[in-house]
Amino acid sequence: MNVNHIIKTKPYKHQLDALDKAKDMGLFGFFMEMGTGKSKVLIDNIAWLRNEKKINFALILAPKGVYRNWVQKEIPTHLSDSIEHKLLYWQSNTNKMYEKKLNEFFKTTTTAMRIFVMNVEAFSSPRGIKAGNWMAKKFGGRGLIAIDESTTIKNHKAKRTKSLIKIGRGFAYKRLLTGSPVTKSPLDLWSQFEFLDPGILNFKSYYAFLNRHANILKRSLGSHTFQQIVGYKRLDELLNKIDPYIYRVLKKDCIDLPDKIYTTRFIELTDDQKKMYSKIQKEAILLLDVASTVTAPMVITQMLRLQQILSGHLKTDEGNTIEFKTNRLTELLNICDEVSGKILIYSRFRYDIVTIKNKLETLYGKETVGTYYGDTPQDERVRVIEAFEDPDNPMRFFVGNPSTAGYGITLNQANTVVYYANDFNLETRMQSEDRCHRIGQTNKVTYIDLITESTIDEKIVKALKNKIDIGAKVLGEEARQWLKIDPKQKTML
Repeated sequence: MNVNHIIKTKPYKHQLDALDKAKDMGLFGFFMEMGTGKSKVLIDNIAWLRNEKKINFALILAPKGVYRNWVQKEIPTHLSDSIEHKLLYWQSNTNKMYEKKLNEFFKTTTTAMRIFVMNVEAFSSPRGIKAGNWMAKKFGGRGLIAIDESTTIKNHKAKRTKSLIKIGRGFAYKRLLTGSPVTKSPLDLWSQFEFLDPGILNFKSYYAFLNRHANILKRSLGSHTFQQIVGYKRLDELLNKIDPYIYRVLKKDCIDLPDKIYTTRFIELTDDQKKMYSKIQKEAILLLDVASTVTAPMVITQMLRLQQILSGHLKTDEGNTIEFKTNRLTELLNICDEVSGKILIYSRFRYDIVTIKNKLETLYGKETVGTYYGDTPQDERVRVIEAFEDPDNPMRFFVGNPSTAGYGITLNQANTVVYYANDFNLETRMQSEDRCHRIGQTNKVTYIDLITESTIDEKIVKALKNKIDIGAKVLGEEARQWLKIDPKQKTML
């Protein structure tokens, strides 16, 4: 397939294979493990369909923590310059300026390809559902709808699932994107393929599908009788049905991928976090302005306070902890649900480590979580490492402090690393990355930074990726600039 004129960034072989299989198919699922480039493949697929004059509109849906990546990074990076396009994103809270952009985007006669990006959560709201139905009716005949992280519609009872199945019927082309199409059980596939087309699985209802592929026993508890799923059956039959409509690849199968893959998840601040962030930021800048000498420890202390707020807490001067509702933990749990295998989670704050541990234990069981930080006794540290490194041990999550768990240990059973709250030290970051990227690692390793846009988070991660030692940097004349970041949302376009 000659695609050079519609591909902007050089594809890997497996990406070309995925594009070749999907090409101009009406229905398709890119079941590609995180880090293998499924976003790029979708964008190349959109370019292909546009070049073939089959579509003039694309609606891309993704979770809140992901959809900004499409607007700010993925589409600008990968969409061919030969594809004239207009790009806009959904805002739950509108203003006159945004309404004007929206009207221009949808109502102005244009020959350009329109690409609209929404967060999938919007389809639980009347406004989001109304918008989706309108777009399906107006553009669906020559339009493509894609759901990134399609397991967000695996619950067949959820409002967003029902809404998107209905909306999807109005689109000529449909795409699913996920690295883990099955997160809990094979039954997760039902809603995803019901969205693509009910004819693929060919069942009249979810319950017909359930009876065909699940082993169900009747149980009694006192006077109450209920049904319990005890296993699954006819899975080869299920796989044969979906195989013509999917491309499946794992990182370990991609010999041409880089050894380290970096990605980002964006976190939105809650209202309480915004208020406290602005308050502490103003106090910090005032403190530095009145100081006769500004030192690196002074700046870093203030940066730490801002970073704590982003994680959902703040340590007061009296030693108390103020807690905030945060979307950061929710996004971490989304990642844990999306990826398979063992996961290494780093945070510099004890509060985060304990909070993450408690939540994961509640959801997955105590035996699945190990912690490694300053408070962890030496014998427990040994036990946790041994359990995590045993592929047959149920311990799936290793939660640690990068300055403690980032040196001198091997954790190469993990090929996904999440930085919940980064350390400022460049050496610590590099050392912590290498805990699982070392001799004995047989897979590519994906590193995920959780970032709250337009905050200290953004500066820290940018500095670390550019190999800048933050402790040395803040000694410069622009020390105050590390704190002068507006926590309000940036205009993405």
